Amino acid sequence: MINRLLQKINRVDIRKFRFWIQLLFFIVFVYGGYLAIDLGREIPVFSCGYNRETGGVCYFMPLQHQLARPWDRLFSMASIGVLGAFLTFLLWFVVFNKAWCGYACPLGTMQDWITAIRKRLRIPYSSYSESDYKFLKKIKYIFLLIVILFPLLIGAGLLDGEWRAAFCKMCPGRLITPLFVGDFSQWSIDFSSNTAIFLTTFGIAFSALFIVGSFVKKRFFCFYCPMSAMHYVFSPFALLKLKKEGDKCTKCGDCYRVCDMQIFDIADDVVSRNILRDDCILCLKCIAACPEEDALHLDIVNMALFRSTKDGFAKRMGLEKDLFDER
Repeated sequence: MINRLLQKINRVDIRKFRFWIQLLFFIVFVYGGYLAIDLGREIPVFSCGYNRETGGVCYFMPLQHQLARPWDRLFSMASIGVLGAFLTFLLWFVVFNKAWCGYACPLGTMQDWITAIRKRLRIPYSSYSESDYKFLKKIKYIFLLIVILFPLLIGAGLLDGEWRAAFCKMCPGRLITPLFVGDFSQWSIDFSSNTAIFLTTFGIAFSALFIVGSFVKKRFFCFYCPMSAMHYVFSPFALLKLKKEGDKCTKCGDCYRVCDMQIFDIADDVVSRNILRDDCILCLKCIAACPEEDALHLDIVNMALFRSTKDGFAKRMGLEKDLFDER
């Protein structure tokens, strides 16, 4: 019975499955407040707290405020709650690993919807050169540094308190997510100080770039996402793993061609068994597009939950009759 269930999973239409899961999480994280849903303030995606109707708050918002405490309080038993919040974040994360990006993040879903509009209009997408890709992917670690280091400098008295939650002020999630509940109040510049002017102006410019960039480049913002960088730091502890059997890979490149994040290693690396990379959103499109038996698979605690199979590939590609004829 379990084998029959796994066979059905291996033949699943990952595109449709993902659409419905993304829609479900979008409703929870954008409209959850209307449904009295509250999943807490340690959510590992950009479920923005500036949206009053969110069903759970992105962990970066409380984290920045917690780290900005004076150091004598931060590094004392008075901050045991900070550790508790971190462990809660980690608990959420380790269950799904970076699938939070590919299936649950509202900003990720918005980008996929923008891409769908572009496809409907038959406008070709752009891609980065390998050198641009290697350079741009570093930016998310700079943003992660801002998320963690700036509050710590405030707590040490080395930075003005206005830089508290600096990334939230710059994040497109603050401006775009509330739009879905009719709140346009975040689209304004705060003229109360030079710091506020800079951060809120940056936020508007970054949000405009998010919309335009996502139209021409798949998952444009995810290349710069500090949450993705933080996920990767803790991904070795996660239960879900993306594995590759290099000896079964023919380097046909199908997995790379469907990868929204342009991860070269997914096709080129036939040595590493753990093929999860920092830009991966664990959308599983690579597994669905792989025609080789068991070359790529998603494991949970060393048990293959979803694997590439010739049968599954043929069904998804509408080639079942051709495959049968070959047999």
